[in-house]
Amino acid sequence: MKTRTFTLLIIALTLSLQSFGKIVNTPNPCGPLPNADQLRWQDMEMYAFIHYSLNTYTDQEWGFGNESPDLFNPSNLDCRQWARVCKQAGMRGIILTAKHHCGFCLWPSAYTEYSVKNAPWKNGQGDVVRELADACRKENLKFAVYLSPWDRNHPEYGRPEYITYFRNQLRELLTQYGDIFEVWFDGANGGNGWYGGANETRKIDDKIYYQWLDTYKLIRELQPHCVIWGDNANRADLRWVGTEAGFVGDPNWSLMYAEGQANGDMLHHGVENGNVWCPGETNTSIRPGWFYHEPENAHVKSLSKLMDTYYKSVGRNSTLLLNFPIAPNGRIHPTDSLRGIAFADMIKKVFKDNLARKAKITATNVRGGQKQFAPKRVTDGKANTYWATDDQVTKASLTLEFDKPTTFNRFLAEEYIALGQRVKKFALEVWIDGEWQPLRDALVDNGDGLTTIGHRRIICFPTVTTTRLRFTILDSKACPLISEVGLYLAPELTADIPNSGEKRSSGLHIFFSSPKQMFIDCEADQTITAFRYLPPQNTREGTITRYTLWASLDWNKWEKLASGEFSNIVNNPIWQTIKFTPMKARVLRLEADQLAEGDRMAFEDVEVVTQP
Repeated sequence: MKTRTFTLLIIALTLSLQSFGKIVNTPNPCGPLPNADQLRWQDMEMYAFIHYSLNTYTDQEWGFGNESPDLFNPSNLDCRQWARVCKQAGMRGIILTAKHHCGFCLWPSAYTEYSVKNAPWKNGQGDVVRELADACRKENLKFAVYLSPWDRNHPEYGRPEYITYFRNQLRELLTQYGDIFEVWFDGANGGNGWYGGANETRKIDDKIYYQWLDTYKLIRELQPHCVIWGDNANRADLRWVGTEAGFVGDPNWSLMYAEGQANGDMLHHGVENGNVWCPGETNTSIRPGWFYHEPENAHVKSLSKLMDTYYKSVGRNSTLLLNFPIAPNGRIHPTDSLRGIAFADMIKKVFKDNLARKAKITATNVRGGQKQFAPKRVTDGKANTYWATDDQVTKASLTLEFDKPTTFNRFLAEEYIALGQRVKKFALEVWIDGEWQPLRDALVDNGDGLTTIGHRRIICFPTVTTTRLRFTILDSKACPLISEVGLYLAPELTADIPNSGEKRSSGLHIFFSSPKQMFIDCEADQTITAFRYLPPQNTREGTITRYTLWASLDWNKWEKLASGEFSNIVNNPIWQTIKFTPMKARVLRLEADQLAEGDRMAFEDVEVVTQP
């Protein structure tokens, strides 16, 4: 009897150990992995850019470098207001343009006289970087800095001596203002400038001039947990996505090559078989321009445009860096702040109720049959749990079944990216009239748009009512690891939503690439027959008198549509219509060949006329 009992105990212990062995059998990593700092950065999801400099007082986007520090004298600068607005807008941190291309420093740098220490603001005793860093800490926001590599003021730019100056300034910013979560450098490098009075053009090779690897080494020594932005691989921690229009590509891989220069397609989509983890950051402004310009007060992005930007950035495995320009009085303009707050409120409203948590979820395969990888893990609200399949299974489905018909129009999925990005393609189907019917992403122009997932993927589609949804991984680099699945019913965005800006329902996305070049994105391919321009109504400043209009389907190949003069537009600032042979296009580029006054084009409104 004792022998039999002992034998049973041994068997039970053996089975328990085998079972325990299965429990700890977590999937192997797949490809390059994010480090802890990259994971923390990705979890921020949205954070703010603040553009503020002498450009704010000269109504420019890029200063030349000879603007007087005397211009910098805001009447009511309030960094606490910036931080509060950004926090209410859903931002989790702020990146400040500590020095833009003009070279003017928003902190009292010991290495130049071209800074706030020689401005009348606070009698030269002010420090914008200090005030914002302190404000961020008070509002529990992370803080970061933008330092332009290009300096149109410094006499040594383009020469070896400037690199020492640049790094000295970087050292100041990274040692005097507490923890920095990111360093942003910009990709604009070299050209004409004041350069200490030389008034000349200086060109540099941005691949070698800045000696980036040594600069990165300095950053990692001074701020070991900060991530570094780059416009190519070059061993940066994250990458620009190749556009400032507010969207990243589909698919979007968080991988790049460790060496070599990245092209536009690589920046926009990442590299499926890249050998280093380098996720994309989507940067865009809440206005057409980056700096404040009064004529743009009526052109702050609508709530629907901001939500579209959210879906095409955070919802495509990216983060969103949203710019709030500072007005000349030293505060964020009320329209921008109210629109940003409405944006945050709408995100909360859309994703408040995860309908998937009400569903019974089954899977075609569960890793080892173990509970720790069960389908229910995708709705438990825990970031470190996930549904997983056996190693050899790279195609599998989750089926969500409801007790009663359920209505939704948004689908969300997240991978457990700590072990790598895996999913290459997936499918969504709903049970309608006794059969499975596919869903596609309404925000992509071609195909179904159901490709990569990564940190977060959000699919938008027309509202459906069903009792079943099937989510199928069609192709994956290794066994898929899905940590979250969500279904949501997003409300319609209408003009009666407070501060939504929906009164301008043209469906156009407008932004500037330079002071005299405007892009008008129609959001989809259309047959365009005419373009209409309404100049500013209360000033001649920025009014276009001569123009050239271009069109493109892909942002790469451009065709000239028309060029000419807006006759008598200064004396009679009415709608101007440019007609041309109908052409299929996605985006227009309007160039201001001549302005009535000023150095920056402006508009009251624009329209694109299309064939029905």
